[in-house]
Amino acid sequence: MLAFIARRLVQSVIVMLVVAFIAFLVFRYVGDPLAALLSQDAKQADYDAARMRLGLDQPFYVQFYYFVLNALQGNFGISYRLQQPVSQLILERLPATIELAFASATIALVFGVLLGIYTALRPRAFSTGVIMTASLVGVSLPTFLIGIGLIYVFAVELKWLPSFGRGEVVQIGWWRTGLLTQSGLRSLVLPAITLSLFQLTLIMRLVRAEMLEVLRTDYIRFAKARGLSQRAINFGHALKNTMVPVITITGLQLGSVIAFAIITETVFQWPGVGSLFVNSVAAVDVPVMAAYLVFVALVFVVINLIVDILYFIVDPRLRDGAKTGR
Repeated sequence: MLAFIARRLVQSVIVMLVVAFIAFLVFRYVGDPLAALLSQDAKQADYDAARMRLGLDQPFYVQFYYFVLNALQGNFGISYRLQQPVSQLILERLPATIELAFASATIALVFGVLLGIYTALRPRAFSTGVIMTASLVGVSLPTFLIGIGLIYVFAVELKWLPSFGRGEVVQIGWWRTGLLTQSGLRSLVLPAITLSLFQLTLIMRLVRAEMLEVLRTDYIRFAKARGLSQRAINFGHALKNTMVPVITITGLQLGSVIAFAIITETVFQWPGVGSLFVNSVAAVDVPVMAAYLVFVALVFVVINLIVDILYFIVDPRLRDGAKTGR
């Protein structure tokens, strides 16, 4: 187990170094940081002093070393557009993105697994056909169109839910949450549903396909021959083996939800990290763009590491392979 985790940690460090190098190239060669930081009336002496202060006069490898060192400390420089530390901007908006991602991932996982089990156990039922047909919406329609449709129905026509913003928030230390207020919870409903639909559909279809395949295996027939109850077979044997690949897909989708909630945050004007990135791209705010790239990579690396460990724990074949050296 420790050797397995150590190998994954080494691989994660290598991935983060590669991503940090790409982010450094973006930071260093996209736009002119001096032109963004200094006024148009600045003299050549001011440019030279700023270049020396930022370390831009040093060799390439030295600049990359200090970039990684500063990134480890959470220092990505100053935003060109807002003239504030990038790490501060991300920390201010990170709670909104995490709460949105957590809510949408919970919806996708709970309803995806339940509907996947239901449609697998009743493959010929009329309700299964309706669910599978409706699930095509989550796969086919783009996220922004789903969001606009939900806004039109529930915000414009029915006036049940707000169409934009995060609602009222409460400050708990450095964390600003909307989960403790009524307006915050109401504002979370539409963007969370919009962001969860694709993941929900994917998880549901995966659970259904895997469970149908498991139910056709020989050991399920053997369990039936032993006289086990249908509930014990479905949930004690079939579902347990079905969840092995679901863990991997769910983990990757959670990373996607956190990292790529850009469209949903833009449609609903949700004040998260994704909307910050969109505004930074429009203004060519390179430090924020580079920090977001590193942030996305870190999210995927951490989640993949957790998924690999869970996969190792759940699947005995991996443990047996590790013991035998395969």
